[in-house]
Amino acid sequence: MTTAVSAGRPSAVTARDLARATATRQRRGARLKLWAGTVCTALVVLPVALAGVLPLAGAGAQDLSRRRLPPLSEGHLFGTDQLGRDLLSRVLHGGQVSLAVGVLAVLVSGLIGIAAGAAAGFFGGWIDAVVSRFLEAQLALPLLMMLLLVVALFGPSVTVITCVIALAQWPEVARLTRSLVLVEREKAYVAAARVLGLRSWSVLARHVIPNVVRPASLVVLLLLAQAVLLESALSFLGAGPQRPFATWGRIISDGQDYITTSWWLVTLPGLVIALLVVGVNLLGDGLRDRTRPRSGKGA
Repeated sequence: MTTAVSAGRPSAVTARDLARATATRQRRGARLKLWAGTVCTALVVLPVALAGVLPLAGAGAQDLSRRRLPPLSEGHLFGTDQLGRDLLSRVLHGGQVSLAVGVLAVLVSGLIGIAAGAAAGFFGGWIDAVVSRFLEAQLALPLLMMLLLVVALFGPSVTVITCVIALAQWPEVARLTRSLVLVEREKAYVAAARVLGLRSWSVLARHVIPNVVRPASLVVLLLLAQAVLLESALSFLGAGPQRPFATWGRIISDGQDYITTSWWLVTLPGLVIALLVVGVNLLGDGLRDRTRPRSGKGA
């Protein structure tokens, strides 16, 4: 009787209470991060991708009579550098190199990290021991010093820089993948696949890895910002891709001698890097927050 009466009453939970709920705030925060991250990332990636078709001066075209023009000058939105070159054109064309290195590096590091972490977590034993020792050894080394040493040994080419950054980032992907696979291998579908006679490698490749690749790919996305920062740091120190490549780090390095008189030579390229890094981090955090309730619900 009490249950029937209670069921017939209107709910005491109002729309205002639902709006204040933690889950609602989390969904709103995830949507806000996704929106802000997409906008910030697009503001950098789209102009960089379209740099070849935009009505800009050549990135290497010099005009010594128009040296160090301030931003918003006629025909030069970002101004010009110490050799009269259009700074916006240099930033956009240099961004193509920086983003290409960053994207290729995270793809390679993602493939290596997912493969190594999945094998270590699924098979255990000596495979897990070897992968774990490699992880510990690499994480114990100073990252930037290791990158500089490898570049000094093999030369500062685009291929070497890409491989060096990829090898520097794979441990983070491998650690996450290993922990996810350790959970997945104890689930019922893995035991059922083994009972049906599937080989271990087949179970890992066809069933386990597809279930962990989504959260692992979010880490790979977040590593893109770190890869761009590493490439910019190497270029700033003179160990990045050499001329004629005008990467973001080299543009900032070339303009550091004029920072007191021509602030835009350093500030504007730095703001572009910061905008991309913030955008990628917000986008990755938003995607992670958005998928977390679904994974919790499925569990």
